[in-house]
Amino acid sequence: GYIWGDVEPHKILPAVIAKPWVQIANELGRPPILSYASYCLDNWYKINSDQEISLENVALINNFLGGVDEDWFVTIHVCIEDAACEAILATLAIADSFAEQTVSDDAIQTHLKVIHTSMKKVNEIFKRVPEKCDPYVYYHRVRPYIFGWKNNPALPDGLVYEGCYNNKPQLYRGETGAQSSIVPTLDALFNVVHERDELRDYLDEMKTYMPPAHRQVIEYVEEHSALKNYVGSKDTLKSLYNECVNEVTIFRSQHLQYAADYIHSQSTKNTKFGSGGSVVRGTGGTPFMKYL
Repeated sequence: GYIWGDVEPHKILPAVIAKPWVQIANELGRPPILSYASYCLDNWYKINSDQEISLENVALINNFLGGVDEDWFVTIHVCIEDAACEAILATLAIADSFAEQTVSDDAIQTHLKVIHTSMKKVNEIFKRVPEKCDPYVYYHRVRPYIFGWKNNPALPDGLVYEGCYNNKPQLYRGETGAQSSIVPTLDALFNVVHERDELRDYLDEMKTYMPPAHRQVIEYVEEHSALKNYVGSKDTLKSLYNECVNEVTIFRSQHLQYAADYIHSQSTKNTKFGSGGSVVRGTGGTPFMKYL
């Protein structure tokens, strides 16, 4: 809020904010910048503690300008993380079975069905973004505050954390859904390998912004899952595997559509509120349309 809340971004973060932020970030094992974990995973409460997590029962602890659009945008992601919980637990169970050499067709089938159901829930929630989050409002009221200071033309040299890092500017990525551990964990399970290019390097970099325990889960699944080869010659399992991968594809396709509607198309509009942040970069500092 301090960096992006003025007419021009501040290039120095005062020591009174910088020092405790860096100290807390070191304790948490994450960089000192607003990340997905800060903005989403650790930033909600249940309105009625006796009821389940849902879009009607989750509110934010902190926001920037506030309003329905910002809160809805974040609570959608909170509920996506909750809906994906069963898929992640099933993923760990499969990885454990490979690690312990106790893998069986029946167990794999059961776990894949759980993953498929869980990811269908995720995609149903994700489809609801437009209900209460308008592209114009998102672009001009929500997006500007979640940028970082790496590959951002507005802060080309990065940000000075006063009294830290020998007062040398630091370059950190902005908050982005690419810092969620859901899809990387499933990629690891399904043995999806991305081409060795700048996008893959970026996705690897995003893991450093996740909570350390999330990174450890991804690494564990990557190390132990041999699911793709295992299901290769088993028609029933292969079909289930493909259905699960398809749900991840649907999620990625929906994300691309939102990027087009909420960012790309909005960036062509001139308004008195300015550009809504960088018009060529995603909040994580990427050429987002190309990457998605």
